[in-house]
Amino acid sequence: MKIIIVGGVAGGATAAARIRRNDETAEILMIERGQYISFANCGLPYHISGIIEEREQLLVSSEPAFKARYRVDVRSQTEAIAIDRKAKTVRLRNLANNEEYDESYDKLLLSPGAEPIRPKLAGIDSPRIFGLRNIPDLDRIMAHLKEHQPRRAVVIGGGFIGIEVAENLHERGIFTTLVEAADQILTPLDYEMAAIVHAHMRDKNVELYLEDKVEQFEDRDDHTIVYLGSGRRLQADLVVLAIGVRPETTLARACGLELGATGGIRVNNHLQTSDPDIYAVGDAIEITQSISGKQMLIPLAGPANRQGRMAADNIIFGNMKSYRGTQGTAILKAFDLAAASTGLNEKQLNAAGIPYLSCITHSGSHASYYPGAKQISMKLLFTDKGQILGAQAVGADGADKRIDVIATAIHGNMTVEDLADFELAYAPPFGSAKDPVNIAGYVAGNILNQSHEMIDWRTLRNLLDSKDPDLQLIDVRTADEFSFGTIATARNINVNQLREHLDELDRDKPVILFCQIGLRGYLAYRILKQHGFTDVRNLSGGYKTYAWAVDKQANPDIFDYEDIKRRSPEEIEAERSGSCAVSAALIAPGSTGELHSLNAVGLQCPGPIMKTYKAMEAMEAGELLEVTASDPAFGRDIRAWARKTGNDVLSVRVDKGLVIVLLRKNAAAPVAAATPSSEKDKLTLVVFSDDLDKVMASMIIANGALAMGKPVSLFFTFWGLDVIRRVDAPHLNKPMMDRMFSTMLPTDADHLNSISKMDMHGLGAKMIRKVMSDKGVESPGNLLHSLVEGGAQLIACQMSMDVMGIQKEELIDGVEIGGVAAFLGEAGESGTTLFI
Repeated sequence: MKIIIVGGVAGGATAAARIRRNDETAEILMIERGQYISFANCGLPYHISGIIEEREQLLVSSEPAFKARYRVDVRSQTEAIAIDRKAKTVRLRNLANNEEYDESYDKLLLSPGAEPIRPKLAGIDSPRIFGLRNIPDLDRIMAHLKEHQPRRAVVIGGGFIGIEVAENLHERGIFTTLVEAADQILTPLDYEMAAIVHAHMRDKNVELYLEDKVEQFEDRDDHTIVYLGSGRRLQADLVVLAIGVRPETTLARACGLELGATGGIRVNNHLQTSDPDIYAVGDAIEITQSISGKQMLIPLAGPANRQGRMAADNIIFGNMKSYRGTQGTAILKAFDLAAASTGLNEKQLNAAGIPYLSCITHSGSHASYYPGAKQISMKLLFTDKGQILGAQAVGADGADKRIDVIATAIHGNMTVEDLADFELAYAPPFGSAKDPVNIAGYVAGNILNQSHEMIDWRTLRNLLDSKDPDLQLIDVRTADEFSFGTIATARNINVNQLREHLDELDRDKPVILFCQIGLRGYLAYRILKQHGFTDVRNLSGGYKTYAWAVDKQANPDIFDYEDIKRRSPEEIEAERSGSCAVSAALIAPGSTGELHSLNAVGLQCPGPIMKTYKAMEAMEAGELLEVTASDPAFGRDIRAWARKTGNDVLSVRVDKGLVIVLLRKNAAAPVAAATPSSEKDKLTLVVFSDDLDKVMASMIIANGALAMGKPVSLFFTFWGLDVIRRVDAPHLNKPMMDRMFSTMLPTDADHLNSISKMDMHGLGAKMIRKVMSDKGVESPGNLLHSLVEGGAQLIACQMSMDVMGIQKEELIDGVEIGGVAAFLGEAGESGTTLFI
């Protein structure tokens, strides 16, 4: 039997070796368009940084070695350009001399792989723009790095290749920007899980643009400009395209083989195409997703290898084996984190019309008391019958083996109850007696038996946006944790004191509970349910997941290209390593030159914060403290803690999954605890207008003053009263003139419909609001809420309310009613009074 294989690497080379092991007499001809028949394409990005030091390590097998071992006729740099199915021949072209000739076959195996997407954009043929699909692509990038020593790189695309390239350029010391058109990177992950990686990339000082597309490129003398849809222009010395891939189906389409709806080559469960003598494997084929039963494209090396082996068996022995489909198990090294997934995510489940439940847990990679434990965040998706539909895990250590366990469970048709019962290897350096997989099974099992009702972060955010007056949002963490950051409108009742405060809550109104990761929220849930509360839910993943998901995801505009070009490589490396920050702090004015170290690795929030607090208490003013923690949210939390306690955060960096923070203790009392000064340090603002731009100015000034520890009072009069109206005001029986006024006025701070200049009949306000949203500027409503939460005094002018026909019930909570005397009293105590 003569077998021609088109394409080497994962599928084709695997099939050739398997055919030879199956049949010593078979005539095997393997055609490869490139120079290298078998190389580790998944390892290509790691040679950029030098993690894989030698290029030769990426070459799995050479043409002479493959021929010698398997007696396969290998023809590299040869392209298959046509198939004559009737004659059963393949037209080949020798790319070295352009000679064309035909080869006959009994069976043909197609393994052409996928081709990178390269959009037709102006300037895309620049010599500074590269792809990374094979060894020659890598060689071109390495030559450019050596010859031009680029300082800044732009990577287009936030998929696996894009993230790996960005990481390795960053590791090489290059200022790296990543641009992604979607609202998140890593589409196999759900949004809130990708948000963990977004936060990590911000900590690594990687510039990240989301929901922004590349429109064109323009070469300048010494750099290339990348034009984005948002109007931004990025200057780059090197650009790498990693937009994605599509099946290479040119040969299959030309000879009339059937293609699937996804664009891949259609195969049956024996990996046969529509021609029974032609098989196909790898990234070029459309496969069946094993859980949904839907046809999909899943370009992964593992399935390609298995398909090559199975197709080889079916070619030699007849169609004895059936491919069960691809589950889609994948993992990525994203800087210091591993991001892994198996099965389907929420977007895929919704698209397939499959109902699902989910839960998010945060656990340690091993026993917390053994040094080096790091957090694993896991999301489990399952049906109401317990079938596992998918899972995702993100963490600096241990995410791989947890996803592998769940992938095995899915393959074996096990349920979430089985996850709870798994007996997994345990010793303190390797795991916990309750492994993260067990924990996920426990939580999912509680949801199924209805002993635990949960709410996801997105549903909670929508509820909060609706401003439901009956909603009781309870933060059951400690008072210290609550003070470092919480969800707006939440009330703090420590779970340990919850039983003593039950009568303060309404048993007939909905209650939503949350803690840091979900465990204490679950305990509080059980307490409330057994004391007669009927509508109770616990936030899945706790405040940690919510904070990650609602935080600003992108990290734009952090690099100054001209500044990067001016600085020396030594200075840049010192800054990246953190030595620059420590050295500068030790010699800074007010420093004692004393540096302390604190190890908070393995502790979950609030452990690192509390340990830091105790260490700082024992220190003298001017001393420095370097804290190392494994909690990935520690960088965000420590900034909030420092603001509250009046200490300085000098630097935050992330290295190998650990957050390293440098703090300086200050002698001054914490700003938040400052006592009233005899000096007039108060700010009073009179808000007369409801023009959006003027209101924004007053809100920003007032919030800034609060952040500086100044008492703030705002006096709302006439049109300014619109700012403090509530959108959910009750229906009131008012005179006709008052009702007319109410109908014509904006309903609340987020519906102000005019600006002071270039209003254009309200269009100006809409344009300003759109720009504010694009730039991540807080809305007037959010700024107003911050003022209320920060303790600002809001006063509504009684006389203006009478004139405008506005009643107290129509104003937001926390507003006092006063007259001119109240204003003059506040102004008399103020050092600054502004009229806006």
